[in-house]
Amino acid sequence: MASGLLLNVLIFLAAAVLIVPVFKRLGLGEVLGYLAAGVVIGPSVLALVPDAQGVLQFSQVGIVLLLFVIGLELKPSRLRVMRKAVFGFGSLQVSVTTLLLALTAWWLGLSPAAAIVVGFSLGLCSTPLVLHLLGERKELQTRHGRHAFALLLFQDLAAIPVLAVVPLLAADALMTNGAAPLLREVILAAGAFAGLIVGGRFLLRPLFHYAAATRSREVFAGTALLVVIGAALLMELAGLSMALGAFIAGVLLADSEYRHNIEADIEPYRGLLLGLFFMAVGMMAEIGLLAEIPLVVLGLTLGLVLLKALSLLIATRLYGGSWKEATNLAVLLSQGGEFGFVLLSAAAAALLDQALVSLLILVISLSMVVTPLLFQLHVHGLRRLYAPTRAKPTYDSPRDESPQIIIAGFGRFGQIMGRALQGLKIPYTVLDINAEQVEVVRRYGNKVYYGDASRIDLLKAAGADKARVLVIAVGDPEASMRIVEQARRQFPHLKLYARARNRYHAHLLMRAGVTHIVRELLPASLELTRDALIGLGIPPDQAQHTIDTFRPHDEEALMRQLEVFGNEKKQIQTIQEAARELEALYEADEDIATRVEEIPPRPH
Repeated sequence: MASGLLLNVLIFLAAAVLIVPVFKRLGLGEVLGYLAAGVVIGPSVLALVPDAQGVLQFSQVGIVLLLFVIGLELKPSRLRVMRKAVFGFGSLQVSVTTLLLALTAWWLGLSPAAAIVVGFSLGLCSTPLVLHLLGERKELQTRHGRHAFALLLFQDLAAIPVLAVVPLLAADALMTNGAAPLLREVILAAGAFAGLIVGGRFLLRPLFHYAAATRSREVFAGTALLVVIGAALLMELAGLSMALGAFIAGVLLADSEYRHNIEADIEPYRGLLLGLFFMAVGMMAEIGLLAEIPLVVLGLTLGLVLLKALSLLIATRLYGGSWKEATNLAVLLSQGGEFGFVLLSAAAAALLDQALVSLLILVISLSMVVTPLLFQLHVHGLRRLYAPTRAKPTYDSPRDESPQIIIAGFGRFGQIMGRALQGLKIPYTVLDINAEQVEVVRRYGNKVYYGDASRIDLLKAAGADKARVLVIAVGDPEASMRIVEQARRQFPHLKLYARARNRYHAHLLMRAGVTHIVRELLPASLELTRDALIGLGIPPDQAQHTIDTFRPHDEEALMRQLEVFGNEKKQIQTIQEAARELEALYEADEDIATRVEEIPPRPH
């Protein structure tokens, strides 16, 4: 039993490792690579893993985690900024597309309920595929990139209630059992839904605070998985979609200080299980149908692509978009999506024949294969007919909510910088490892998240791949150096600004290549020295001149001491030489020497 399980795991891993990189290298994306890997190892080709249905059921956890991550990203503030594009343009596009596809399905002989489900399912697009294509060409910040994301976001939202309704649409069940069982299920579902929202609102934050206080990454990751799977099972037991429960849990945590850390911990599981889901879908795709009825399969695929492109042209023009934007979106979003697999699989038990579902899944898969090729042709063909325009970067991009600045550590040092940035309305994100500190600071309205900034996955979740500046304001020199090391290796575009606890820490930072360094006590101590000199009777301008003379000398001495770093004997010698040089520098400055001599004696 164990050996059989390990053998299946080995087959899946080998297929993914061998096939997915090839598709990525060809620019077709990971999703198509996983689908192709599933086809190869599935019953249609090599039949290495025959139980495709069992794998698909297990891999549904990947969809659950995907919905949880989507929920984490849907902060109320973000939805307010995007509400017109998401709910206005999104609802228009989904309505037009569903109507066209549903009418076509009804004309081809499906019942009205089945036609609507098929139309909506085929109308959904592939979020990972589209975002991958946009990201490759750095077009997420363009107008069509922002609107594409708005449409994908609305589709993800719209798929949730449809997932919940599909199992309740079985006409036979209503005719046989009457309305009472359905009413009972609706009441049970509503109770579970309300219980999850109310319970989650009051229990989730204390639960994650408890997990964070342990300072154990494993405990925190386990807590995140516990919440996701628990919420999913609650919805499943109530007769609703597991994905709905995970999505609600994500939304409830979207404004939490633990959001970035949760997302970073969930990401590896989500990626692996979502890849497994796509492989399972590939295993279920009956490639034999393409050989048996090639004209039907290819005709339906072509019809799907053309109808979706037409619906996007209509919706974009009705929304006020240009022809250029309309054609960009028509090509980008002309494929079926991964949620179509989920909805059609759910509908197979209630409304649709399994043979039809298999055919439609194959059509969606082929449309996803075609999209990258069509997009490349569009970029090098039709798009050139339009005058090129350069998109201006904005802080409030719908998809890219990444900060301009990330502050690692939000103690006394980082809080001052945060207040200044907030006054300037410059987006920033704060990461701090101290759960108690995070909770206290957030009570004062600051945007700060729990997490260890030395973790690459957490930095990426916080937006380090798109931010411009990373400020390392942590007080622990060892933690500071870990963050510097990871940031310089993984995010070389970031400008690093660091707080140095002392001269030794400053030397460590300089040796690591950090050029923008502030020694935490130097500015305050020099300012206090100036005030003390004024208190002794030295005029303010001369006191300031004294400080202005000291600072560059000290910086020069710091650089000389860096050259002999690690040699204690030479370090001491360099420090003594610097002290003598400063004395000589002050003695040579007649204004300073005169003013010091004029200091009145201490009163007795």
